[in-house]
Amino acid sequence: MPNPLLAPWTGPYGGVPAFDRLNAPDLEAAVTAAVASHLAEIDAIASDPALPTFANTIAPLERAGAALQRVMPYYGVTRSVLSDAAYRDAATRIAPMLADHGARVTQNTALFERVRAVAHSPELATLPAPEQRLVRLHHDRFANQGVGLTGAAAARYAEIGRRLAGLYATFNDHLLVDEARYLLLDAEQLDGVPAGLRRAAAAAATARGHEGRFALLNTRSAVDPFLTYATDRSLREAAWRAFHDRGAFGDDTDTTALCVEILQLRAERAALLGHPDFATWILQDRMAATPERAQALLDAVWPAAVGRVREEVAALQALAHADGVTIAPWDYAFYADRLRKQAYALDSDEVGQYLRFEGVRDALFFVAETVFGLRFTALPVGAVPVPHPDVRVWEVTRRDGGALVGLFYLDAFAREGKRSGAWASAYRSRSALDGEVLVLASNNANFLPGAPGKPALLSWDDARILFHEFGHGLHLLTSAVTWPTLGGCVRDYVELQSQLLEHWLGTTPVIEGFLRHHATGAPMPPALVAKIQAASTFLQGFLTTEALASAHLDLALHRADPAGLDLHAFERALFARLGLPDEVAARHRSTHFAHIFSSEGYAAGYYGYLWADVLTADAASAFRAAPGGFYDQELAAHAVAHLFAPRDAVDPAEAYRAFRGRDADIGALMRERGFAD
Repeated sequence: MPNPLLAPWTGPYGGVPAFDRLNAPDLEAAVTAAVASHLAEIDAIASDPALPTFANTIAPLERAGAALQRVMPYYGVTRSVLSDAAYRDAATRIAPMLADHGARVTQNTALFERVRAVAHSPELATLPAPEQRLVRLHHDRFANQGVGLTGAAAARYAEIGRRLAGLYATFNDHLLVDEARYLLLDAEQLDGVPAGLRRAAAAAATARGHEGRFALLNTRSAVDPFLTYATDRSLREAAWRAFHDRGAFGDDTDTTALCVEILQLRAERAALLGHPDFATWILQDRMAATPERAQALLDAVWPAAVGRVREEVAALQALAHADGVTIAPWDYAFYADRLRKQAYALDSDEVGQYLRFEGVRDALFFVAETVFGLRFTALPVGAVPVPHPDVRVWEVTRRDGGALVGLFYLDAFAREGKRSGAWASAYRSRSALDGEVLVLASNNANFLPGAPGKPALLSWDDARILFHEFGHGLHLLTSAVTWPTLGGCVRDYVELQSQLLEHWLGTTPVIEGFLRHHATGAPMPPALVAKIQAASTFLQGFLTTEALASAHLDLALHRADPAGLDLHAFERALFARLGLPDEVAARHRSTHFAHIFSSEGYAAGYYGYLWADVLTADAASAFRAAPGGFYDQELAAHAVAHLFAPRDAVDPAEAYRAFRGRDADIGALMRERGFAD
């Protein structure tokens, strides 16, 4: 029987993935065949006897690998939303295979010579600007990925890639096991816990065979509200440690040794390419360009963030003294909520009553249509195959004429076998090589589902996350590139669009139109809105410091000599040198830092969130100053044209200057977080 995962996608919307036919044996066979097919296409381009030109070298490179591009979404969902023993076992063989394939392409000397010939030919100057950038991106990809290595060095480079791929898969698997743990509680242990979290914990316990009890899942969406409301301090500590110490329990799923080996192999690979450390190598094609520039940004914001934390701790400690408590990391959210109620009369649980998941989701679609010109129409269940029954799908069309843009898949709720966190992905990105290809964009999150018959209620932070990931989705759906490679995005720029979209959550049309009480349908009262706005910079010291601590850790690990590294001692020494307050922990410690150890996506690049924050705050200030504010149609069109549609067809620094007329000002970030004097 033909392998269904290798077949061209069929059905509506230019074809859609056959998620309903996904299985582990076919997946491994499909990846194997797709890799072989791609290598044959690469070899044909490399061996072309004709003089290298854009048409016979770069263009076919962009078209090559169609089978592999169809198979990779299947592999992606098995690593993120459908993990089970069979898929994890297959991944131990697939991941090294893909790494080896990547090395065979980027170390193909004959192919690089053709690309280099085009990059240095008179033809380059005659090409349109996007095509010129495309040639440079291909050239630099080869130059930065070891194409000049020969003999033993080339073999070792490929061997490192294979080993790293296997380590990433193992790290991810270990983390999934730790995130499947849960605290089993009884009713009397839930004092202070809101009804919504109680219902979700009861449903989780029942699903795991513990009828009548409560299971606190080891996900941020469950642990954060528990830390905020639970009055039992010992249970807050237990929940915090279970979440904070993922990957560091000293058992079979401990990731410490994996992290150290990953760091050592990355450093060795960078040295093979002539770089002093991994960070220097990986940042050369980012906006920051060097680790020194990235570090300088962290250092510029760190003192203000830590200074604010010390002010916050002093205020929290004044409340905690009455309970005989000295603030620890598992106390911060609990006493912060008390202080928020005292200082702003703002009750987070009260806010959550107006954040019904469907209402916030519909607010996303309202912003997409009114600001970005995209209309979302729900498809009936079963209209297209989905990775899991929880997934819902919307058809996306242009507001001005109804032309199809693509599909939007939303997988919002936590479940077993799904990795924690929230993320966006593309099953198919836009290109227009042979006619316009429709986008298939996906958003994923781990919100707590409502109990049977009850709505799922979000926290304000959950709602912000939903807007954030939708920003990534809009970035994909508004893409206007022709060539697939230009559909990528520089890592420390890609968070701009998502972080910018967060600003629409607090706008008047969203609050008045969509944030309605889940039981009565009443709009959020103006007094409550005013409290939310007044508290907008509350706890910014904590939030900024915990994120920056992880960014410091990431850069430091990738600049240090990893030989003989004691990972935990390194963390402790770094945070002591930085002066990280004892009351705050890094948002991600090494052993569960999936951003940097489950792949190379954000390795030495976690600073990119802050880098993009600077751009975001500056861009948001432009909307605030516009006549129509965040709904100013002229400025919105300008933002789509320069910040969203080009993707990687334009250098991101040039794209931002085209939008703003200048470079971003860090002062906007400091003011937005309430740090500026």
